[in-house]
Amino acid sequence: MSELGKQRRECGCVKSIRTMLVAAIAFAAVVAQAALPQPVTRAFRDAGIPLTSVAVVVQETGKVRPLIAHDASRPMNPASVMKLVTTLAALELLGPDYRWKTEAYLDGPLENGVLHGNLVLKGRGDPKVTVEQWQAFMWGLHVAGLAAIDGDLVLDRSFFAPMAHDPAAFDGEPLKPYNVGPDALLVNFKSIKFAFAPTAAGDSTQLTVVPALPNVAIGSAPRLAGGDCNDWRATIGAAFVDRGSSAEATFGGRYPVACGEREWWVSLLDHPDYVHAMFAAYFRDAGGRFEGGWKNGAAPKGAAPFATLESPPLYDIVRDVNKLSNNVMARQIFLTLATVDRPPPATTSRAAETVRRWLAARKLRMPELVLDNGSGLSRSERISAGSLVRLLLAADASPVRDEFASSLAVAAMDGTLERRFQNGSVAGQALLKTGTLDGARAVAGYVIDADGRRFALAAIVNGPSAVRAQAALDFVVQWVYRNGATWGETPPHH
Repeated sequence: MSELGKQRRECGCVKSIRTMLVAAIAFAAVVAQAALPQPVTRAFRDAGIPLTSVAVVVQETGKVRPLIAHDASRPMNPASVMKLVTTLAALELLGPDYRWKTEAYLDGPLENGVLHGNLVLKGRGDPKVTVEQWQAFMWGLHVAGLAAIDGDLVLDRSFFAPMAHDPAAFDGEPLKPYNVGPDALLVNFKSIKFAFAPTAAGDSTQLTVVPALPNVAIGSAPRLAGGDCNDWRATIGAAFVDRGSSAEATFGGRYPVACGEREWWVSLLDHPDYVHAMFAAYFRDAGGRFEGGWKNGAAPKGAAPFATLESPPLYDIVRDVNKLSNNVMARQIFLTLATVDRPPPATTSRAAETVRRWLAARKLRMPELVLDNGSGLSRSERISAGSLVRLLLAADASPVRDEFASSLAVAAMDGTLERRFQNGSVAGQALLKTGTLDGARAVAGYVIDADGRRFALAAIVNGPSAVRAQAALDFVVQWVYRNGATWGETPPHH
């Protein structure tokens, strides 16, 4: 090789090495920039949480790179933060103004206010039929001219496919309302509220039961006693017997006067028996006569409904789901997604397929995503912190941006954050979804700093140390509010 050729080759090698060094330095700067800030690292370590159990991603909206990306792609159990996927999919696919319908059909002639036949109730998965709405529905039947029913109540629950559900399977608490399974004809979350309070005279306990159902026998109220409130649910000596078609509730203990007014929600009865009891009680209260039983069946094909109960719009429903972290409502919405492009009955597998097709159409790649029931009340659901932040950034640019963001709890103001961040500068400046399970704590959403910069954030802790994670997760939110802007502009010094 000529001397000139050697020089050219050496020069090329030097340039190549220089280019590689520049690229390596630039990459190192990006990695250093995306690493956990030392104060954040310290917050987790002070809580006894190993960083191997933590994933944190923070990215300012409108920017192409994250400010922080610690273990961004690892599949994690997000607990109730998974509701962000379900609710954004619903807002975009169903539309913010989507409403569920519960319909009543006459299966027989109506003569002089008397139905000579069965009344059919068809549910379409409404997530939130409250006692007040049910009362209005029953009154609507009466106003429309239905005064008595000679036949039975036929329940059309075919909008959702039949599915096995064990309310004790998740955590051994079958009476907890959050363990209620989905149903196309869900009414009042299949739950009963027991309210306790000292009487005005201060000599006994007043027990109020809503709804008061004919097949739920209620014992006497617990006796009023002195002492601190403490664990009042343990002291009242509650005993619940649930036979599916009937139930009993007794309270053989004492109720501390120091407790004032308290409420206890309990899930009792099977879905159809609960609906039948609600119908019998509130149709009678509306002035109607009904003494029949119930059976599963189908609404008459081609018939027009006699009366219809419409849900609030979806944008209102998702506020309850995200602000209050309502698992039952989230599962109802998730199943409804299965009917977006396929006729019912809805199944969880079809709902998951719908969500995956939607993500693909939005070019939101989440290879690690595992969907179970869409609520996060699951041991198997998985998503990464990086995927959550990409979802949040997509939501921020979506036509449903405002409806989605307004569904999140506001720091120190409402929902699951009402008592968090009370003493922090981020109060009122963060819109977040929280998640809590045994072995999992998470928070995700938006932080808006004092200058109006908006940061998407996802922080997840998995493992035994997650029980100690709340303070550290709150610190991450506070840190982003105070330091996100400057961290993004100036590389950290080590």
